[in-house]
Amino acid sequence: MKINITSVWPIAVTALAPAIWGSTYIVTTNLLPQGYPLHAAMLRALPAGILLLLLVRQFPKGLWALRVFVLGGLNFTLFWAMLFVSAYRLPGGVAATVGAVQPLIVIALARLVLGTPIRLAVILAACIGLAGVALLVLTPKAALDPVGIAAGLAGAVSMAAGTVLTRHWRPPVSNLTFTAWQLTAGGLLLVPLALMLEPALPTLTPLNYLGFAYLGVIGAAFTYLLWFWGIARIEPAAVAALGFLSPLVATLLGWALLGQSLSLLQGIGFIAVLVSVFIAQRRASAAVK
Repeated sequence: MKINITSVWPIAVTALAPAIWGSTYIVTTNLLPQGYPLHAAMLRALPAGILLLLLVRQFPKGLWALRVFVLGGLNFTLFWAMLFVSAYRLPGGVAATVGAVQPLIVIALARLVLGTPIRLAVILAACIGLAGVALLVLTPKAALDPVGIAAGLAGAVSMAAGTVLTRHWRPPVSNLTFTAWQLTAGGLLLVPLALMLEPALPTLTPLNYLGFAYLGVIGAAFTYLLWFWGIARIEPAAVAALGFLSPLVATLLGWALLGQSLSLLQGIGFIAVLVSVFIAQRRASAAVK
């Protein structure tokens, strides 16, 4: 079988983003002050956005100013806020599994907004990936909380809508500028939420600063630069399927760095996630501009 490098390259580059996001759990739990999720989200997005704005020195005007805040609100503000609510109210495995419905939502929204045809193979890939994530992270003691489930679903819808609209609204600027705009807008929207709903941060330690720097520069600025670049070149359903790599990497890091065990079912889930990603990329016509 001949491999088309022009199709594989965008997928490989974009896949780096969710793979790196898989390290977020370890960094958050080991390097950040605990109990400040909205502050953590704000300090992940806003400094990274401002840093990129200083590089591009270009600001949105007119209709794009509104669109950028809509996209920043969906991709960062609402998504990260709901993600943290879900994570606090649900066991990690349940929260990850609920969030894994995002590719199915993307398929539906891409049909409505972009007119993208719904392919049976892509739906199958999303279902396999969802099952794989469940096998990777769910435990027999997993409990269900209605508010946590609702928050997880809201976060999945928010990220899915952001993914589709980012593809639909293509600004007349570079990907670097577009990323700077969204991160800054999302971070600004998080400021009042963090200040109103959480107490002030304690005095930060050097490890705290290291954790925030990693999440901002690597986990936000760098990864979302890759993610938005990929959205412009790959079908939304194929991009969303790459998100399954995040819990996969998180599980591997837990095994490698924290000494967590891996069961046979997790091994099956690992394979299922890889199969899902392969099918999605193979069948979703990953087209390069």
